[in-house]
Amino acid sequence: MTQSHPRISKAVIPAAGLGTRFLPATKATPKEMLPVVDKPAIQYVVEEAVSAGLSDVLMITGRNKRPLEDHFDRNYELEEALTRKGDAERLAKVQESSDLATMHYVRQGDPRGLGHAVLCAAPHVGDQPFAVLLGDDLIDPRDPLLARMVEVQEREGGSVIALMEVDPEQIHLYGCAAVEPTADGDVVKITNLVEKPSPADAPSNLAIIGRYVLDPAVFDILRKTEPGRGNEIQLTDALQKLAENEDVGGPVHGVVFKGRRYDTGDRGDYLRAIVRLACEREDLGPEFRTWLRSYVTEEM
Repeated sequence: MTQSHPRISKAVIPAAGLGTRFLPATKATPKEMLPVVDKPAIQYVVEEAVSAGLSDVLMITGRNKRPLEDHFDRNYELEEALTRKGDAERLAKVQESSDLATMHYVRQGDPRGLGHAVLCAAPHVGDQPFAVLLGDDLIDPRDPLLARMVEVQEREGGSVIALMEVDPEQIHLYGCAAVEPTADGDVVKITNLVEKPSPADAPSNLAIIGRYVLDPAVFDILRKTEPGRGNEIQLTDALQKLAENEDVGGPVHGVVFKGRRYDTGDRGDYLRAIVRLACEREDLGPEFRTWLRSYVTEEM
């Protein structure tokens, strides 16, 4: 008989980073608000959480992040102006972000790493499992990674981490997992985690990407976790302790993702994400693809 675990309803989105890779654009604008076609990157992430059934969203913010709150709030003056113009299409787009989810915000006053940001969510999350979505990772909505992770966690308990195969020479940019296979082809059991190992020391080419479903036991571990790499409290270090001892918070599994992912924290991948998503839009794609083919032909 399959064991049932508590239903997950809360998502946590750390969004307190400074966005230094996009300076000077992010000097006064949060990196999460940079547009991907015509929506800010952060809206794609919230939409993903909602699509997986997580309608209670806590955003961990910092200084200069007020535009994030404003984006998911009502703008009555703008809505009234669009209503007077009879512009129902744009009005619906404006209202869409404020109607997406129940949004909450807490500031990470002292930016001490991802583990510390997740720990800031403890009072809101309580003793229930929850999801963590990093704002730099956009997962294509046609590839329901988070929904699959929630399904695995509700069946197996413990925590679930998203993994993706990368070139071994790139593994030093990621947390890396040592794994054992399970009966499900896309699910592995994680036995060890290493934060940004050298290629020679990496236990596999399976990199951690920015989606987690976590048992609340992770909070007690994070409270006791000393700063690690970069003098920050690393979430990977806490997950390693969970993987070492299932009695603490259950097993740690990984879902190996083979779908479409865009790293909007990288300038090149950010541009590629815009091009790919624009090409696939019904309203923009045909004309944009024609121009793009012409441009590439001329440049070649």
